Amino acid sequence: MRTDVAALPKLFDYAVPESWTDEVTVGTRVRVVLHGRRVGGWVVDDDVQPPEGVELLPLRQWSGWGPPPPLVDLAEWAAWRWAGPPSFFLRVASPTGPVRALPVAPPGTSDAPEEAESVPPTATGIAELAARAVRAEGSTLLRLAPTTDLIELVLAVVNDPATVARPGGVLVLVPAVGWAERLCTRLVRRGYAATTGWAEARAGWPIVVGSRAAAWSPLPHLAAAVVLDAHDESYREESAPTYSAVDVVTERARREGSPAILTSPCPPVAVCAGRTVMALPAAREKAGWPRVECVDRRGADPRSGMFSDEFVRLARSVLDDPGLVAQRGPLVCFYDRTGRARLLACAHCGELAQCTACGAAVQQDESGLRCPRCDAQRPVICAACGRLRMKTLRAGVSRLREEVAALLGVEVGEVSGPEGGAIAQTPVLIGTEAVLHRVRRASAVVFLDIDLHLLAPRFSATDETLGLLVRASRLVGSRQTGPASARLLVQTRVPDHPVLRAVRAGDPSAVAVGEEAMRRSAGLPPFSALAALSGPLADGYAAALGGAGADVTVTELADGRHLIMAPDHQVLSDLLAGVPRPAGRGLRIEVDPTSI
Repeated sequence: MRTDVAALPKLFDYAVPESWTDEVTVGTRVRVVLHGRRVGGWVVDDDVQPPEGVELLPLRQWSGWGPPPPLVDLAEWAAWRWAGPPSFFLRVASPTGPVRALPVAPPGTSDAPEEAESVPPTATGIAELAARAVRAEGSTLLRLAPTTDLIELVLAVVNDPATVARPGGVLVLVPAVGWAERLCTRLVRRGYAATTGWAEARAGWPIVVGSRAAAWSPLPHLAAAVVLDAHDESYREESAPTYSAVDVVTERARREGSPAILTSPCPPVAVCAGRTVMALPAAREKAGWPRVECVDRRGADPRSGMFSDEFVRLARSVLDDPGLVAQRGPLVCFYDRTGRARLLACAHCGELAQCTACGAAVQQDESGLRCPRCDAQRPVICAACGRLRMKTLRAGVSRLREEVAALLGVEVGEVSGPEGGAIAQTPVLIGTEAVLHRVRRASAVVFLDIDLHLLAPRFSATDETLGLLVRASRLVGSRQTGPASARLLVQTRVPDHPVLRAVRAGDPSAVAVGEEAMRRSAGLPPFSALAALSGPLADGYAAALGGAGADVTVTELADGRHLIMAPDHQVLSDLLAGVPRPAGRGLRIEVDPTSI
């Protein structure tokens, strides 16, 4: 068995008591006595012969159902691939509490009536794409415009004869828990047996829907896997091990000989690598993107601040229509800097406002000046000359909310966190990335400074910016629907950037071509494999890795991390698995880092 103690990677042998009536198979959760204390774990092999003369201790408790055998093997692969303990992945694949009985799985469909707002059958071409993808070799990526109703694709995969002929259920992954619940509800209303629950999935429900952790959903057999919005960052685990649910599902489908179908309006190069890419005809794809207006701010009057004349005209066209906000939602303004003021200087002497404890630039909030690094606080006062007046060099979203309210003469709500209470029912909302996640519909979306993302010093900046534009596109709808105000307004100083040209044209393929050429010339993924090391023990481990692999390059980054570059993941993972790690907790290994 394998224990749930991450620091104990070795396997232990135990005997199954003859008096047990509960079934003990690979994946079963049990409790045992180890070094005088009880620990939990999973059975990973049920045909073990102990060494001669060794009497095995008995298992102490049957803790219920666990992941099926294929997921136990997959957890071992994931531990190798992302340099983490297998117990981490087995825990993700297990229920949060004991499950000692499973429900009876229903048939694939029922006679329940179809919901009133269902999508009528149309000649969109999605069903034809799905049929080709289900029968294709390996995994397939479908490039679908952001305003496409993706339930049409899910139903096409579920009802395809090739899917029905395979044993098992269909696994559908979406980026967020809320999206999973809504999609599951829509499927149930159409008469399909869909679930988001662990026990139902373990029992073999026909359709299982979930977010990142559902990549480990315990379906005994996988008939097909569908990953919606495969480009979304939510599919990556932020804490180590930094696994990708997209890669887990792809490997899982490959092992079971099932199709893995990914969708994305703007597939990153790393997601396209090794997959067959399909798309609708160019005219249909373009029709699924919104209207986009780029405002060139290079020659703007500095006195206009963050707000162009085009922004004011768009806002007035929305606010002057009494029923527009009620029908289509608020005007949404996006600015991805939290707080009131992110960078300040003394209005008298010009000195930057810095923390007196650690030297970092302080930020202004409701209580005064706060250091984002050490959390030290002080009143709004210049540490150099003692004056009380500060000028804002880089505003935060809270400051901009006040300016928008004064400019437009209406109440403006702020959305700057993923959690919290209800969103303010105001005609205008402004917020960080959370506003694109929490708002469902909008009359228009304005990016007040898209250059913060387009020109970010990360090699993933292009993919991240496209992802933001996709989210905004879904709020306003396609270019063929809605009033003229239903569009994206993008303020920028690089209006000819390939990302903005592609979104205006409704064709992201040109971005992928340029991005692939850049990554290939720079040796970035998917043309290499990367891992980042951080923590007090990173220096010694980086030196050990550099001396163990001839094809591996070790580079020290400016932020104190070490970047490990290998030709591919086979070399990188073998190296990380083969070089012993230093004792202690001062080492973090991030495979496939995105913040480089």
